[in-house]
Amino acid sequence: MSDSNLILIAGLLLVAGLLATIAAGKLRVPGLVLFIGLGMAIGSDGTGWIDFDDYELARTIGVIALALILFEGGLNVGFGEIRPVLGASVALAIPGTLITAAIVGLAASWIFGISLLEGVLLGSIVSVTDGAAIFSLLRGSSLRPRIALTLEGETGLNDPVAILLVVGLIDWIQLPDYGLGDMVILFLRELGIGAVVGMAVGWLAVWGLRRAWLGNEAGYVIGTMGTAALAFGAAGSLHGSGFLAVYVAGLWLGTVTIPAKRAVAVFHQGLAQVAQVMMFVVLGLLVFPSQLGGVALEGTVLAIILMFVGRPVATLVSTAAAGFTLREQSVLAWAGLRGAVPVVLATFPVIDGVPDSLDFFNIVFFAVLLSTLLQGATFELFAKRLGVTTTAGTALSEAAPRRTAGARAQVLTVRPWADGDGDPAFPKRILGNEVTGQLLVRLDRPGALVTLADGRYAFTGPVLGVGSARALQEAARRRLTSAGSEVERAWWREVVGVLAH
Repeated sequence: MSDSNLILIAGLLLVAGLLATIAAGKLRVPGLVLFIGLGMAIGSDGTGWIDFDDYELARTIGVIALALILFEGGLNVGFGEIRPVLGASVALAIPGTLITAAIVGLAASWIFGISLLEGVLLGSIVSVTDGAAIFSLLRGSSLRPRIALTLEGETGLNDPVAILLVVGLIDWIQLPDYGLGDMVILFLRELGIGAVVGMAVGWLAVWGLRRAWLGNEAGYVIGTMGTAALAFGAAGSLHGSGFLAVYVAGLWLGTVTIPAKRAVAVFHQGLAQVAQVMMFVVLGLLVFPSQLGGVALEGTVLAIILMFVGRPVATLVSTAAAGFTLREQSVLAWAGLRGAVPVVLATFPVIDGVPDSLDFFNIVFFAVLLSTLLQGATFELFAKRLGVTTTAGTALSEAAPRRTAGARAQVLTVRPWADGDGDPAFPKRILGNEVTGQLLVRLDRPGALVTLADGRYAFTGPVLGVGSARALQEAARRRLTSAGSEVERAWWREVVGVLAH
């Protein structure tokens, strides 16, 4: 196949993925179902347009896509938002995942007549929630913030846990001297190294991006891409969890203000969407629909145990001390969407030659498809019926300044920035007023647009301007007309645009 045809196919798949996203919203079904269906339709067992049965390549694509999705998920949340629910998220991600794997694994071993280790391996594969599915679900949901943040934290943290379970159990099945102690050491080493590397790379990235005045947004996008790659690669090279490292690094960048943060966030959101589409389509290509009929019963049984026993029990036990009501716990249990991640994990035993692993792959795929269709399509209605949603649009923007009775609406102060004023890129106080929000960071030189505790705004840099939005906007317009370079003009246009809103 020529390069032009390959590029044409990639373009058609992206357009088809976009159309599938639109259709999913109208049909009220998760988009991933349509993406996987698209892959199945054009694959070897469908129209035959693309002949694909390379499990190793599919796993590689899935790993890269998952890393990009996790980094964007951390970037979108940040430690500041997730900190209040971190305990509940960790409880769901670690003991919750282990309990789910154990319950489903024991049931699978008994019902399917397989060994206990093989059953727990199967349970571990389906125990993980899918980051792409959860993030997509929450973006269109009116779920209470505490529940939504708990789910976001869980889905970023439980992927490494499930991956380690699968890798450890494969070794346990195949290596005669491998045992529970080796599994414990694997967990402690991988999670510990992954967390430390993620925090170290995230801290270094923030330090570097705040000091590298690159002059345009593209440079900062490249820097954050490099951060994700460094976090994942460094952790993996040190025998740690790259998935945990890349998520923690994303959380670190999402917590603080960095230059071009809005452009970075938009870029990574788009990149994660592309990764999601390609991952689901590739996994769909890997599935042969003619083989699913033979595992329909097993897949249905596994999905029922997972949805109605494994996940609910794990949620109730792991969040017992988190202060959630029974209704909130029920929603947390029903929101455990499966997606591409369990299917990617199902390729691991196939590649490593575990007995009956092809049957495992098809059973997992069928169970994931069934649970995603049922839970994804009914989740929002279920949450509303239990009364754990909130009215959209009632929350105030975090960046909005707090108005006080003494706020000086039109008073404008403009003067050169002095050494005693602090860091103009990330000021803490201006003219005795606390900085309450950072709206922009200047790219060509240290400077920012911020909100103040007394209700006013301020721009910083070579000059300091403080006043109401209207007064500061007029000052920025005057500086726009006298700006000496296109980079400076771009800065003042951005300031005017933000203050206008």
